[in-house]
Amino acid sequence: MADSQVKIKRNFPCKPKIWLTTEHLITLSTVAVIFISWYAATEWKLFSEVIIPPPGKVYKTFIDILSEGYKGAALSTHLFDSIERLLAAFVFVCLTAVPAGLLSGYNSKIRAVLEPLVGFYRPLPPLAYYTMLVIWMGIGNSSKIMLLYLAGFAPVYLACISGVMKIKRDYISGAYTLGANKYQVFVYVVLPACLPDLFTGLRTALGFSYTTLVAAEMVAAETGIGWMVLDASKFLLSDVIFVGIFIMGITGIMLDVLLKFMENKIIPWKGKE
Repeated sequence: MADSQVKIKRNFPCKPKIWLTTEHLITLSTVAVIFISWYAATEWKLFSEVIIPPPGKVYKTFIDILSEGYKGAALSTHLFDSIERLLAAFVFVCLTAVPAGLLSGYNSKIRAVLEPLVGFYRPLPPLAYYTMLVIWMGIGNSSKIMLLYLAGFAPVYLACISGVMKIKRDYISGAYTLGANKYQVFVYVVLPACLPDLFTGLRTALGFSYTTLVAAEMVAAETGIGWMVLDASKFLLSDVIFVGIFIMGITGIMLDVLLKFMENKIIPWKGKE
């Protein structure tokens, strides 16, 4: 009897996994409403095509740019150059802002050195110091990458400090009681506890850097999605502007999804304390 009960339990079909949740349906409905409203506004000619181009015209422009490129460069070239600048700056942010933020949160003397510098430049608009970067570093990619780097440094730095400051002192004291040294406490206690805040800072920094990309490609750029949008705006090519905005938005979502995937893999305990 017991064996038959076990067999029945094993053969009982599993609950099917639901791929589309209520939240997914709400999101899809919101996107659908936006596109329907866009189509209706242009179909009824509520706005000039220079202000809001029809969806069909934007799609046709996208196909034309995809097949013929824009201003002598393929769409993949524009996209690759922008992503290359963005990721180069993001890698430098990870290599510098993360250790600087963790050490600043862990050591008040280091924080006293770095915090005033970050606090001074963080509220400044990117264009306020971009001209100085161009004078110092030239009109090539170096000044553009540095601008994106500065845009992303502060969010990661502050998020790391916040993560360290939220750690319960009992955890650190307990590690010292068990015989851990400062290095072991930092690596095995401080760093894992800060990972949720760290990834929040990384996602915020990626968004800030991407919003600064258009400003970074204003000076002496010949390729890039941001440059394409700026160049099209000079000639009131709103369909090209919409194509560039959609491409930037979609790639931004994809990069954020990639970061969230890494976050779920590295810190699966987040939100389950």
